[in-house]
Amino acid sequence: MSQKAQKAQKSQPSPSRARPAPRPRSKARSRVNAGTGGAFGMSGTRRAAMLAMVLCALALSIAVPLRTYLAQRDELRAVTADQEQLKATVAELERRKQQLSDPAQVEIEARKRLHYVRPGETPYIVQLPGDEERKPEEERPASQPAANQSWYQELWESVSG
Repeated sequence: MSQKAQKAQKSQPSPSRARPAPRPRSKARSRVNAGTGGAFGMSGTRRAAMLAMVLCALALSIAVPLRTYLAQRDELRAVTADQEQLKATVAELERRKQQLSDPAQVEIEARKRLHYVRPGETPYIVQLPGDEERKPEEERPASQPAANQSWYQELWESVSG
């Protein structure tokens, strides 16, 4: 035999060494082994579920600080509005304080609101139409001066009386 024939005979498998026929694989195994599992070896449904869980975790971690921020922003607006209102009130009270520091203004207020008169003057109360509902006794000061009592005695009398 020639060398080529010997090589050809060696390259052909002998009948005793023949390989068995390949077994048919199941579909589940063939998918896993074929590399169709996608990224990280997960199926599309699992990836979608994992993405949904990550998004929910991010939303929940952002929701609390965002809610706190919005609540504090609204509270800050309310406090700023209250502060502006209080500043206006303080300005009005300062203006009123300046007016009442003038003795002439105090006299005008005493005559107008408390119906005070100077010694020797005759007081007159003019009744105008529509003044029947108004009671001048309510506008006048108390006829008796307040007794010199401590604050807790006055409080007790106001509660018990």
